Amino acid sequence: MAPTKQKGDMAELRVASDLVRQGYRIALPFGEDCDFDLVLLRDERFERVQVKYVTSNGRVVQIGCSSNSLTNGKVMKIKRYTHETIDWLAAYDATTDRCFYVPAHLLGAGMRLISLRLVPALNNQKRFTRDAEDFEVVR
Repeated sequence: MAPTKQKGDMAELRVASDLVRQGYRIALPFGEDCDFDLVLLRDERFERVQVKYVTSNGRVVQIGCSSNSLTNGKVMKIKRYTHETIDWLAAYDATTDRCFYVPAHLLGAGMRLISLRLVPALNNQKRFTRDAEDFEVVR
């Protein structure tokens, strides 16, 4: 199995475990052609969760908001995640061993990257920043 696939599988297991710890039930879609990796059941409603494996620098978690379709190792198509394709973008950060949950409405029409701060900015900027701790539970 490719190392990238192993990391993705580990992230899915970590996020699934964290969601169960938060009291949710989860389901796994069959096959690899879905725009999401997990389904969580909340208040008898299904919500689609796309999972990413990331490694932060200990200060900022950067989560890619897209996936690439590859053919013979070449990127053929870039798919950006939006509220139309997923409900949550979840990330497992291997550096801090924490999971983060970004509601899809924050992704707009399909942003490339979203950043969550683990520690305050060096210049103490608060405007236009997102504190990672605000994204540790599904709300």
